[in-house]
Amino acid sequence: MLETFALANGEFQLRRATEADVPAMVELLANDPLRAAAESVAPEDRGPYLDAFRAVDGDTAHLLCVVVDGAGFVAATMQLTFLPGLARRGATRLQIEAVRVHERLRGQGLGSAMIAWAVQEGGRRGVALVQLSSDAARPEAHRFYRRLGFIQSHAGFKLQLL
Repeated sequence: MLETFALANGEFQLRRATEADVPAMVELLANDPLRAAAESVAPEDRGPYLDAFRAVDGDTAHLLCVVVDGAGFVAATMQLTFLPGLARRGATRLQIEAVRVHERLRGQGLGSAMIAWAVQEGGRRGVALVQLSSDAARPEAHRFYRRLGFIQSHAGFKLQLL
């Protein structure tokens, strides 16, 4: 266990994700209206997700986390990536990705607790900057991150290859 969150709606444990968590993590990703078309929860489609999980889990620069309730229900997930770089006098950055909280638990403090833990973990690992991106079509998420002290400082660009 990496952390325990005692919230008004119960106690949750944040831990490193295991391969057994992959189906639940994919369900959280697929339960996102902006990403649903790109994800598949069908058991026959799990191969690429398992391959990706193994690659991410096997790289010490990454940490895939899940948050579970007392019954073992996967309530949330996120990925942390630690990026060493030359900029900012050789600073390491923490990139927070794929933050998802189950819809019935949103607005109850779980996401805030997760991000606070991630920022603390970044500090523990000596990162100089915590960064994340959020789709332009997510104004609620933007308000959430601003409330947690993040500022919108850059415009993001993507080039889709597949």
